[in-house]
Amino acid sequence: MASHFPLLIQGGMGIAVSDWKLARSVSVAGHLGVVSGTALDSVMVRRLQLGDPGGHTRRALAHYPVPTVADSILDRYFIEGGKPANQRFIQTPMGCIAPSGNLLNLLVASNFVEVHLAREGHSGPVGVNYMEKIQAPLLASIYGSMLAGVDYVLVGAGIPRALPGLLDRLADGLPVDMRLDVKGASGDDHHECRFDPEEAMHGAAPTLERPMFLAIVSSHILATMLATKIDVPADGFIIEAPVAGGHNAPPRGRLQLSEAGEPVYGERDVPDMAAIRDLGLPFWLAGGYDDADQVREALELGATGVQVGTPFAFCEESGFDSDVKRRVLELSSNGTATVYTDPVASPSGYPFKVTDLEGTLSDPGVYAERQRERCELGYLRTAYQKDDGRLGWRCPAEPVEDYVRKGGNDDDAIGRKCLCNALLANVGLGQVQRGGATEKALFTSGDMVAGVERFLQPGETSYTAAEVIERLVPSS
Repeated sequence: MASHFPLLIQGGMGIAVSDWKLARSVSVAGHLGVVSGTALDSVMVRRLQLGDPGGHTRRALAHYPVPTVADSILDRYFIEGGKPANQRFIQTPMGCIAPSGNLLNLLVASNFVEVHLAREGHSGPVGVNYMEKIQAPLLASIYGSMLAGVDYVLVGAGIPRALPGLLDRLADGLPVDMRLDVKGASGDDHHECRFDPEEAMHGAAPTLERPMFLAIVSSHILATMLATKIDVPADGFIIEAPVAGGHNAPPRGRLQLSEAGEPVYGERDVPDMAAIRDLGLPFWLAGGYDDADQVREALELGATGVQVGTPFAFCEESGFDSDVKRRVLELSSNGTATVYTDPVASPSGYPFKVTDLEGTLSDPGVYAERQRERCELGYLRTAYQKDDGRLGWRCPAEPVEDYVRKGGNDDDAIGRKCLCNALLANVGLGQVQRGGATEKALFTSGDMVAGVERFLQPGETSYTAAEVIERLVPSS
């Protein structure tokens, strides 16, 4: 494979876990640092409401190409010295098929900010990771990252067949549209998300560099389709195994659960590596790579390199709270760090790996105490078509009566967790509930969290992204 492709890709873990600080550290070392693009509008405005410690968001907004938009965001959301701890965050508008001007500005500007900060002061490559499942904000978010010069766009949790071609149009400053998946819609119904760069720029849109597009897939069948069956093919692939953290692709065929209640993966879920190699495109293997020998094995299979998430998630530069990292590393050192692949936790419908950690929503007692509240973030909502043909939105993690009123099945709400709020709580941006309690966290990691302590140097209680890289890169 071409030598200019990175050997290591740092995973796009969770909301602001793979934040600009982590991505920048990996990129400076010559590998592909990746920021998570999920919920960046909420991340940015909550950082501003906490007083923007370090001034990083304001520094990036000073470079935003539409100064009036940057000024309006600061006027609306920045709180000098930060809000009181018991005061609720001001919410961002929820995504919809026709976003308001404020939401459009927030989506584009927040993605610009995160990528700009990750690219600041060096020439290493930077990527951004999105979920295809979260469609409503996707086009505006990608454009914001392109404005900041992102080098790679990585997309999983869905079938991103339209996105390679849309990147071409966005780079040329042209309007784009993408079909929205809508429950209950027939083949004759057509709902689209649309985005016009000139509307976002409040004038003429510049010509931009078109980033590489990497599809995150779990099967050679999907990779083949995205390489050969669409007008503009993907530029490469990340082949993700079910041991990887976060959302996993569901097993192929009828869902079967183990005695512990986890999805059972079988031979049908093992990708055909020969078929993937025959596509002639660069690909990276993801899930379970934690030393140089394993990376070497991936290269011998024809891979360009590997994507690594969990070891980076618990390094010093990640967005997780330092106390959480310490607790997980202690569990790993004691041999008691475990994860559970929960088939129902995520409102998305995808299996979701949950790290067992006392005091979080992984504890059934803590989960039972949380009161379901009206959906205010809405990233994992599903669009549905009402009887009158109009579009509605529902989430199985919202109050059950609300979900059922919108046509949902109450059985689908059992065990669902509000990941939007929980994942923001993971990085110190948890909302204050209307009853006064702060949202509880829910951490995710891959199966290899059980051995993540191996990245610690003797006598140390933390490790850096550079130490992860040193352990992973094979000697020449």
